[in-house]
Amino acid sequence: MSTLHGRDAGPGDAGPGRRGADTPLRRQLAGAAELATALAAGAPVRVVLLARSASPAACALAEQARAAGARVLPASDNDLRRMARAGAPAGVELLALVGPDPAAGPEAALAGDGAAWLLAGVAYAGNAGYAIRTAEVSGADAIFLDAALDGEGRRRALRASMHAERFFPVHWAPADEVVAAARAAGRRVIAIEDVGRRAPWEVDLRGRVLFVIGGERHGLDPALLARCDEVVRVPMAGFVPSYNLQAAMAAVAVERLRQLGIG
Repeated sequence: MSTLHGRDAGPGDAGPGRRGADTPLRRQLAGAAELATALAAGAPVRVVLLARSASPAACALAEQARAAGARVLPASDNDLRRMARAGAPAGVELLALVGPDPAAGPEAALAGDGAAWLLAGVAYAGNAGYAIRTAEVSGADAIFLDAALDGEGRRRALRASMHAERFFPVHWAPADEVVAAARAAGRRVIAIEDVGRRAPWEVDLRGRVLFVIGGERHGLDPALLARCDEVVRVPMAGFVPSYNLQAAMAAVAVERLRQLGIG
């Protein structure tokens, strides 16, 4: 398991009734007032996106967040507008992330209370990037990719994800090792594949789960499928035999959020 060793890994409590399970842990702060309130309360501010044209007051607040351990990253006004949550004030000079550490190692990420994702065999950088973005938008603890992408392919994937690796852990690791680590962390393993017999809404998707989805060409290897606790199938009614992988991911991720009552 050497490829999965994280510098801040911890065993966590693997019990199914873990207190606080399924609580959304990441949230966005929009604007200086929200960031100032969070810093005063000692909230774990991890990342600050700061407008390149930010006022001295906003820059000073970002430096306060940096001193408390946050990464401060420059952003254009357009980036901030695109990234801001619905209902955020117009023209904010900064956005900040509160929650777990995006730089957490694999074991630390798998010790979290929410969902994690494993993409096994994804072949195209764009699809990998859209999948990374889908996992982050749905509030996942982390995403793991077993993909034959070289350094440039991985960089393209991260660009396609809107650089979501800034906001949650993204790890490249062999699928077998990720599944073994997820089991050691007490996670159920649920595959998404067309051989499944139950739809996502017929399965309990809550709790500490590793979702596993295959690549565009061949799906999941039968040996990997055999290691999963459950296989779900997203219903299809067209002539083309499969969804794009991030569409199938999104269907399952949204159903999990529905089951959790997160709207």
